[in-house]
Amino acid sequence: MELNLTSIVLLVVVGIGSGFLNIMAGGGSTFTLPLLIFLGMDTALANGTNRVAILIQNFSGVASFHRQEYSEFGRSFSLSLWTLPGAILGAVLAIRISDALFETILGVVIIGIIITMFVSPTGGTQHEGHIPKRSRLIYPALLFTGFYGGFVQVGVGFVLMAALYHILKVNLVRVNMHKVFIVLIYTLPVIVVFVLADKVHWVSGLILGTGNAVGAWWSARVSVKKGDRVIRAVMAMAMALIALKLIGVY
Repeated sequence: MELNLTSIVLLVVVGIGSGFLNIMAGGGSTFTLPLLIFLGMDTALANGTNRVAILIQNFSGVASFHRQEYSEFGRSFSLSLWTLPGAILGAVLAIRISDALFETILGVVIIGIIITMFVSPTGGTQHEGHIPKRSRLIYPALLFTGFYGGFVQVGVGFVLMAALYHILKVNLVRVNMHKVFIVLIYTLPVIVVFVLADKVHWVSGLILGTGNAVGAWWSARVSVKKGDRVIRAVMAMAMALIALKLIGVY
């Protein structure tokens, strides 16, 4: 697949927006996956290429949070391990299904994201730096999240945010801090699966990832400085953008 100047600009610009949304809330892949398909990729290739951008994005997000002294690598890593079996299984399934079925599932997922976003999150504590004793429910939630993320990725940020916020009772800034680390870790074996299946277009993935990294770094800084109120506002904006895309406004 050859890229022209217009394609490169689109990848960078959409990548910046996607990276910002993914770190602050979620749903960025709702825009990058269709873009990659529009540029001529089949769904499996687009899915695999998008993972390169996700990996770069989340590395940038983790670094940005750490730079602002928001990091708990030990806790984040222990949580991320529970996503790995599901992520590998989901990635294997993603490269085996047909384009038509994947696109149908993608449409259903987007509708589901919109519906769930109308439910206001409740129950999270606002105590900075404090994580209560973990509920056992977090483990099956992370296994499911890994499978979902390995399979489709779109909206996985919302799924992770719900699990961490409601079950672990942490505020939204720390939810995002853990989220970006968890996605970074489970994306590593997922990329291997797609690479072995020859379903990664590296040039496009690296260009998209450059945009994602810029958006992610910026988003993490805004998340820490502005706190829960801005995160909720961005989540609402992400929901509106997904809804407008689904009804064909753009």
